[in-house]
Amino acid sequence: MLGFKGKYDHAVDDKGRVSLPSKLRKNLSPEANDSFVITRGYEFSLDLYPIDVWTRFEEDLRTHLNMHREEDRLYIRTLMMWAHEVTLDRQARIMIPQEHMEFAGIRDKVIILGTLDKIEIWSPENLRNYHEHNANQPYESVASHVMGGM
Repeated sequence: MLGFKGKYDHAVDDKGRVSLPSKLRKNLSPEANDSFVITRGYEFSLDLYPIDVWTRFEEDLRTHLNMHREEDRLYIRTLMMWAHEVTLDRQARIMIPQEHMEFAGIRDKVIILGTLDKIEIWSPENLRNYHEHNANQPYESVASHVMGGM
């Protein structure tokens, strides 16, 4: 599977439906069967995982987390409490649950980001705030720190 990439501005209709860009849909594996899990992301965004990627992610969680540790239980409970399965409709739209829209501050517009194995959905305001908050960290410095150990 090719990784998801790119930035796309999309409208959200009054029922909470948003079109998934064709450039992202073409990178879905047949195993995803047009199904996804949407859950709470970081920095008030939403994460959209193709169902096949989500299944592997769950297996990784089972393998690496210890349910006897309080922090691991909190992470699993929060992640899974917000996890909802959604499917593309005939117009290639997903429906964002209302509680997810409220959490992410989504109203009538979203910015969709491809981020390798998953897709992030942001309100324009939250993404702008995120970039403003991190403006003091030049991309080159972050890249050097993150990639320097590879």
